[in-house]
Amino acid sequence: MTFTSINFAVFLPVVFLLYWFVCRKTPRSQNVLLLAASYLFYGWWDWRFLSLIIFSSLVDFLIGLALEKEKSPCSGKILLGMSLVVNLGLLGFFKYFNFFLDSLYDVIPGLQAILGFNTLNIILPVGISFYTFQTLSYTIDVYKKRINATNDYISFATFVGFFPQLVAGPIERATNLLPQFQRLRIFSYKEAVEGLRQILWGLFKKMVIADNCAVFANLIFDNPGSFSGSTLLLGAVFFSFQIYGDFSGYSDIAIGTSKLFGINLMQNFSYPYFSRDFAEFWRRWHISLSTWFRDYLYIPLGGSRGSKLETVRNILLIFLISGLWHGANWTFLAWGGLNAFFFFPLLLKNLNRKNLKIVAHNRSLPTLQEFFSMVATFFMITLTWCFFRAEDLPHGIQFISKIFSASFFTFPDFPGKKDALITAFLIVLLVIIEWVGRKKKFPLEDLNIARPVRHLVYYSLILAIIVFSAPKQEFIYFQF
Repeated sequence: MTFTSINFAVFLPVVFLLYWFVCRKTPRSQNVLLLAASYLFYGWWDWRFLSLIIFSSLVDFLIGLALEKEKSPCSGKILLGMSLVVNLGLLGFFKYFNFFLDSLYDVIPGLQAILGFNTLNIILPVGISFYTFQTLSYTIDVYKKRINATNDYISFATFVGFFPQLVAGPIERATNLLPQFQRLRIFSYKEAVEGLRQILWGLFKKMVIADNCAVFANLIFDNPGSFSGSTLLLGAVFFSFQIYGDFSGYSDIAIGTSKLFGINLMQNFSYPYFSRDFAEFWRRWHISLSTWFRDYLYIPLGGSRGSKLETVRNILLIFLISGLWHGANWTFLAWGGLNAFFFFPLLLKNLNRKNLKIVAHNRSLPTLQEFFSMVATFFMITLTWCFFRAEDLPHGIQFISKIFSASFFTFPDFPGKKDALITAFLIVLLVIIEWVGRKKKFPLEDLNIARPVRHLVYYSLILAIIVFSAPKQEFIYFQF
């Protein structure tokens, strides 16, 4: 079941009505309904993989209780290690087994003949990278004494499996989300309306921006040898807006849906394409993952407390692991390495925390320097996305090499150019709306405008979704 399906359009109102009219009296009844709804939502893809979520939830619930009672530091480390082995072991098997096996075969050609098989027919469970990191945050936080272990399995299982953010985040922390399931939620009309606004904005970004961009990004990326360098760059730009509209759109729908149930999730995107440098971009893109790696990996490795060389090492490791988290392909490692390459100059010059506030914070327009910084940063980000989208390393290298060839100086030419102009107009509209609302968590938050104008905005977005929706595309991050 996906957010843009008819099934979800029926599912959500039914759960909403049951939640507020039948199960509103106790936290437990609210959680039982949400847990059942979450398992139904996830099981819609493949019921077999529910066993993985239930198993992971049960393991970390029991380990959390044991950590709470354990006084010995050594035993605590063993318990934490058990959680890491179970969760990362499941993630590693389902997501990386074939990748590492193929890599071994490349290094040791005779190994395949010895083992007698090529690869296993392993199906990747949807969202396993997301809920694995979420449940790990719980055991790590209990071990670090940041949160007390819960003895309420229903609330814990709901925290792990909460359907709005189960499949593609945001990756929540137990310190933020779990306490919300342990108290009674009271209906708030204002919060529910804000949630519907955010859902509407997310649907616009996904169905109008991302899915239309996907048509041209797929055409150009699938046939790089047939197009000029300028056309390939345009295809990369389309993919940049596709992945932004797709992933941030999902996050908006997830956050908005959670608000309908009185649950507040963390902001996952904060206008990343208005960033003036790479460090700012990574503070604004996929915030829940970036901060997860910062708190649970980068800081434990030493962060920036050591020498400059150690800090560079830690940054490189974070970017490479982030790339591997996204998928079992050398292209993702190349993507992570290229991001690190663009990040290092800022780190070495101590400029990585230069731009902490949103651009043009007290002005309507950016300065020329800010504008060109945004354009340059977006261009570098777009180059990194080429590896992210590529099928393999040769594909990515070919794509970027041709962008920098002499054919870059020709006019872009590809089938469907007139339709692409409409998509370009929609992208410009998105950028304008987000620029105007860039100081808010999302542009439609707290629309303090006259009621007729406010309704005009709503109806215009709904009309745009109806008129400009492209052929349905899967959410990109479902594969992770």
